Amino acid sequence: MGAKRSSTKRSTNEAKSDLAVSYNEFKEHEGQRYTGMKIGRSHKWYYDRGEWKEKKITPDLWQIGYAVTKRRAGRAPEGSGVPVGTEYHWYIVAHQNTAKQTANDYTTTLTGLKFKIAHRRAGSEKWSATLRTQRKRMIMFLRSVLADLEKQNDREGALTAVRETRAAPKHRKARMPRAAVKRAAARQRREGRVSAQPYARRASRVRRGQRSRLTAAG
Repeated sequence: MGAKRSSTKRSTNEAKSDLAVSYNEFKEHEGQRYTGMKIGRSHKWYYDRGEWKEKKITPDLWQIGYAVTKRRAGRAPEGSGVPVGTEYHWYIVAHQNTAKQTANDYTTTLTGLKFKIAHRRAGSEKWSATLRTQRKRMIMFLRSVLADLEKQNDREGALTAVRETRAAPKHRKARMPRAAVKRAAARQRREGRVSAQPYARRASRVRRGQRSRLTAAG
C-alpha cells in the first residue's frame, strides 16, 4: 500500500516537473520565439472585490480605472512562471455589456483582447521597451484590430448584397391580355387602310387619266 502511495506521489511530482519545464522552455509561433504558456492554453482567475472608477469625457467616451487583486483558480506548477515581483503592461480592447438590475446594481461581462506591450523583470528598474516603443506596439495592435474589423464588415456587406440580390423579384415585361392584343392589331390594320386610301385614290386617278389619253390618241 505504501509502495503504491509512493509511486503515485512520484508520478505527480514528475508531471508537475514536466509542466514547469514545458512552461519555461523556448517555443516558436509564426517565427517568434517565446516562453511561458503554450499557444492555445488558458488561464482562469478570480478577482477580489475591486474598485472601478470612470469619468465621462464626451457623450460617448469614458475614462476608466480599475484596481484589484486577481487570484489563480488553480495552482501554478511548482518551479514554473516568472519570479515574484515581475510586472506586465497589457493593452486591452474589449466589449463591456451591462444590464441594469436595480437603481444601483448592474450585471456586467467583459470580452475582448489584451496585448502585451512590455514587461519589467523582478528587481529591475527598466521596462523591456521604452515608452516610444510601447506606443508603437499599441499602434500596431490597434491597426491589426481595425483591419480585422474592416474585413468582417466587408464580408458581412458582401453576404448582405448576395441575399438582397437573391430575394429581389425578377422584373418581367407585363403581358397584355389576348383580347387587348387582338383589338390593338385590328386598330392598326384599320389605321393602315385609312392612311393608304389617299394614295390609292391618287393612283386610281392617274391610271384613269392615262387610259383617257390613250383613247384620245387612238
